[in-house]
Amino acid sequence: QVKLVESGGGLVQPGGSLRLSCAASGSIFSINAMVWYRRAPGKQRELVAAITSGGSTNYTDSVKGRFTISRDNAKNTVDLQMNSLKPEDTAVYYCYIGTAPYFSGNSYYPARSLWGQGTEVTVSS
Repeated sequence: QVKLVESGGGLVQPGGSLRLSCAASGSIFSINAMVWYRRAPGKQRELVAAITSGGSTNYTDSVKGRFTISRDNAKNTVDLQMNSLKPEDTAVYYCYIGTAPYFSGNSYYPARSLWGQGTEVTVSS
C-alpha cells in the first residue's frame, strides 16, 4: 500500500517562507497529476497548485507569484515552495497524486487517487 507523507509545515510569520514536501512510500506508476490542496478553518478544501506529468502548472489566483510547485519524477516527490506567506494561507495542506490506469504484462492496474495525511501551516505574528 503506497502512502504519501507530507512534511515542512509549521508556524511562520507573515512574509515568511515554507517549503512543503510530499513523498511516496513506494513506487507509483502512470502518474497523471500531482496536486497540493488546502483546507482553511471553516472553509472548503481548495486546490492550491497542480503539476501534470508533462510539467504544466496551475495555481489558484490567491497564490500566483508567491507559490511554486515542482516535482521529481524519478523520486515521485512533489514540493510546494511558499513565499510571502499571508495569514490567509493558514490551513492544513494536503498532497494528492492521481494515476491513470495502465497495463503491465497481463495485469491491469486501475486509476488511483492517493492522499497524504496533511501538514499544518500557520501564518501568524
